[in-house]
Amino acid sequence: MPRYGIDLRLHAYAPGGISRYARRLAEHIPPLLHPDEALVRFYHRRERSPLASPAEAHRLWTPPHHRLEGWSLGMELLPRRLSLFHATDFIPPRWGAKHFVATIHDLNFLHYPQYLTAEARRYYNAQIEAAIRRADALLADSFATRNDLHRLLGVPPQSVQVIHLAADERFRPLPEAQVEAVLRRYGLERGYLLFVGTWEPRKNLKGLIDALALLHARGERRTLVIAGRRGWLYDDLPAYAERRGLGEAVRFLEGVPLEALIALYNGARLLAMVSFYEGFGLPVLEALRCGTPVVAATRASLPEVTGEGGLLVEPESPEAIAEAMFRLCRDEGLHARLREAGLRHAATFRWERTAAETLAVYRRVVAAIAW
Repeated sequence: MPRYGIDLRLHAYAPGGISRYARRLAEHIPPLLHPDEALVRFYHRRERSPLASPAEAHRLWTPPHHRLEGWSLGMELLPRRLSLFHATDFIPPRWGAKHFVATIHDLNFLHYPQYLTAEARRYYNAQIEAAIRRADALLADSFATRNDLHRLLGVPPQSVQVIHLAADERFRPLPEAQVEAVLRRYGLERGYLLFVGTWEPRKNLKGLIDALALLHARGERRTLVIAGRRGWLYDDLPAYAERRGLGEAVRFLEGVPLEALIALYNGARLLAMVSFYEGFGLPVLEALRCGTPVVAATRASLPEVTGEGGLLVEPESPEAIAEAMFRLCRDEGLHARLREAGLRHAATFRWERTAAETLAVYRRVVAAIAW
């Protein structure tokens, strides 16, 4: 009886895109299993909201990204007699299962090492090399990440399976009254510009604020709503907006609940995702599913995720970002075309498909079928 383990520990520490990915797989894989297969879920002991299911689940002591994780996690897994363990955040243990699958979400730590401490750089560089050696199969969220694995680490492209993520089905166009109720709660009016994600340097938020200043100089005075959570080197951002004379035009919203976030996407004129690097860029899909066009960077995975639902710009150019935002603010025809194209494009990304393709990899690895 094949027993597939899936790592859900990260959600107890950082309930962001990677932890949502793991939890959605854990929700969508069980209905696809054969009667003689089992999916075993592994949480951390501090997890407060495990998925409601009668499926087998275990709480572990080992925290994610601990320096001894490779040893201690393997010891905790060993009694569970797993056929395969899926390291959803790319770091497989040294033992604990017959086979390992690792998902590589991005190689941000290789592209922008200056945003990490020296200790963190050493840790991630060692772990990615270990993941490549130990994993029986590597998964990537995007073709861009697969290309990075080949270009930066010499991994043959044919040995990496690209499986796109998807957005939560609850992201959708909402009734006007429902959107307005949420906007009143946050003191907003329709038509603001929106960013969603972790507030850290690689997201290029200072460049986005510079672009907002240029937009205001052209007479298009819009509010920029920055929703998400604090990350590396966040503290300077509010002061930076003040120095640009935009203190009242930039709103930081932290810890927005899911239903309110869906309404924020609906009420926005556009989503601005002009990061220097993204392994996938899930907020792009969330916005497109809500019918909100995107201004996205030309970098990494963002073009393949955006499709025809947005305008692509060079992230180092505040002028280019401002021009794209200006066009989407002023051109109703363009806005309507991108809205419809984005809805069609986003509908092709489905968690059922992601789960089915992932399960196919599990079965292939356990059966020792050549790629």
